[in-house]
Amino acid sequence: MSQRYSPKEETRPPQIIYALYLAGLVTANITLLIGVIVAYVYRKEAAPWLQAHYRYLIRTFWIGCLYFIVTFTLSLMLVGTLLWPLLVVWLGVRCIIGWVAVRKGEPPARSGSWLW
Repeated sequence: MSQRYSPKEETRPPQIIYALYLAGLVTANITLLIGVIVAYVYRKEAAPWLQAHYRYLIRTFWIGCLYFIVTFTLSLMLVGTLLWPLLVVWLGVRCIIGWVAVRKGEPPARSGSWLW
């Protein structure tokens, strides 16, 4: 028997995950890992528009991992040192855009994008 959630309660998990992702900027990405696990757990039971948020959050994690690896590798050659602030801005913007969309009760805009 599935439990029914009010719209406010139903939007709480993705909002928390967005916050965990943002907290990852100061927790050495530990909360990012927690956030993606929570997103995988909640995505199947969610309403379709919230499933889009979970998909967006999961994509953000994996795309961020790829960007992190590229930036780290380029940092070994000193070229990537300039990319770290861009990576922080990228994550911050994606989380804020997603968070605002959840608060409005909308799916994330351009959820398939690798940028914003």
